[in-house]
Formats: sequence, C-alpha cells, structure tokens
Amino acid sequence: MAEALEYNLQIDGMHCGSCVRRVSQALSTTEGIQVGEVRIGGARISSASDAAVKTAVAAINQLGFTAHLEQ
Repeated sequence: MAEALEYNLQIDGMHCGSCVRRVSQALSTTEGIQVGEVRIGGARISSASDAAVKTAVAAINQLGFTAHLEQ
C-alpha cells in the first residue's frame, strides 16, 4: 500500500464556522481521506490515493465552494 501524502487545499468562498463544518464533514466522509485541519480558506488532508484527493476536491466544489490544490 502506498504511503499517505499530505496535501494543502485552497478553498475559496468560505467565510464562517458553518462553512468550516460543512467542508469538514464532506472531507471526513470521503473514502481514503484523512483530515488534518480545516480552516476558513483552506484545508490540510492526507491520502495515499490521487483519486481520493480528486473526489475530495469535487465534494467541496459540490458544496458551492471552489477548491484546488495549492501549488
């Protein structure tokens, strides 16, 4: 099994604690994702699967936010 890598996400459109809770819930229910931290404007996650990271980004975008990997 591959070693989990850490990823930082930039998430635009978050502005309150409710946004943080919604994103946290979406990430925590995404298979293959371990949540490190969720804050207004971003998140830190770990995963051994690129597909799981893409699924997590898509789940956040479905909430109405704009998420992408930080470069």
